[in-house]
Amino acid sequence: MANTAPAPQNALQRFMRHEAFSAGLLLLAALLAIVFSNSPLSSLYDRFLDTPLIIQLGSVGLKKPLLLWINDGLMAIFFLLVGLELKREFMEGQLASRDQVLLPALAAAGGIAVPALVYLAIAGVDATLAKGWAIPTATDIAFALGVFSLLGRRVPSSLKIFLLTLAILDDLGAIIIIAAFYTDTLTFTPMVAASAAILVLILFNRLRIARLAPYIIVGVILWVSVLKSGIHATLAGVVLALTIPMRNPDGTSMLKRLEHALHPYVAYFVMPLFAFANAGVPLSGFSMQALLDPLPLAILLGLFLGKQIGVFSMVFLAVKTGLARRPEAAGWLHIYGVAVLTGIGFTMSLFIGMLSFAEPEHAAGVRFGVIIGSLLSGVVGYLVLRLAPATESGQGCQT
Repeated sequence: MANTAPAPQNALQRFMRHEAFSAGLLLLAALLAIVFSNSPLSSLYDRFLDTPLIIQLGSVGLKKPLLLWINDGLMAIFFLLVGLELKREFMEGQLASRDQVLLPALAAAGGIAVPALVYLAIAGVDATLAKGWAIPTATDIAFALGVFSLLGRRVPSSLKIFLLTLAILDDLGAIIIIAAFYTDTLTFTPMVAASAAILVLILFNRLRIARLAPYIIVGVILWVSVLKSGIHATLAGVVLALTIPMRNPDGTSMLKRLEHALHPYVAYFVMPLFAFANAGVPLSGFSMQALLDPLPLAILLGLFLGKQIGVFSMVFLAVKTGLARRPEAAGWLHIYGVAVLTGIGFTMSLFIGMLSFAEPEHAAGVRFGVIIGSLLSGVVGYLVLRLAPATESGQGCQT
């Protein structure tokens, strides 16, 4: 037993190091996008994203600019990984126990509701801008955990688990929001094809088919069908993930193998490429006055204020009413620092912003708000946790 006890902590440490490096790549990709957009290379950057890419089989084909292949195609792989992580956590991880999941679930709910209300209070008067209410509700796991990892042992490991669980549930909330509120007019025939593909995937799962190839083939058909149906194609990745078996007949885990295989590609290629494609914003229009426009201001304050207020207030209420306990050895300053870090929206916020506004005139406002709000949340959250006591032993059970 003594040899196996440290394993969960070692796994968590490896995950945090992985996310820290991924966050560094994300930041580099975003900075490169901003540099390209504000240099003589800006036309090259635009042409790169507008490059048409065609995939055709017989009379059936898809023709899209590279930007949409990244946002609709590669991000489906990102959501596939998110779906795999969610399923694993619900079946045998941090989300499998009510006691473990209650506090981060309440925190995630507050971190979704309050930022949306802050956004609507500022920009909701304009019916067009009101469509972006979900932009500040998301947390970027890679960036948040990346900043967190810089603190090393100054923060208790229980707080890392709390943040990870909260961020995973936050992703689940984002998936539900995208499915419910960002679906276009549905097209009947592709919907039928997508439904048939889902039934086949469920049948594969029930038959305990232990080979990955059939799932991937039907998953691609599902993605094309969903893309053509009017539902956002990234949700096909989540559906595919939920049908991947947790356990094979021989006791191995197809889900874990696929999750581990996908993680480096998503962390080191898909997410940085998405950041490079979507973070480019001309700074010629940047000014303090521009940040006071309703759209960027609503996003900025939703991320920086809404997130911390929503997360911290729900944790405070849950602990004070006896519904849950603080993470072991974590004080209120630790909880507040984590609440601030959840305002790092970046990847998912940019993605929801892209879904919210097809009009190019809103693109700069979305990017300004997301980038500044995420930057403020990251810097302030780090400073709060840096100033917090290294440990508060024994306080995990206190209210």
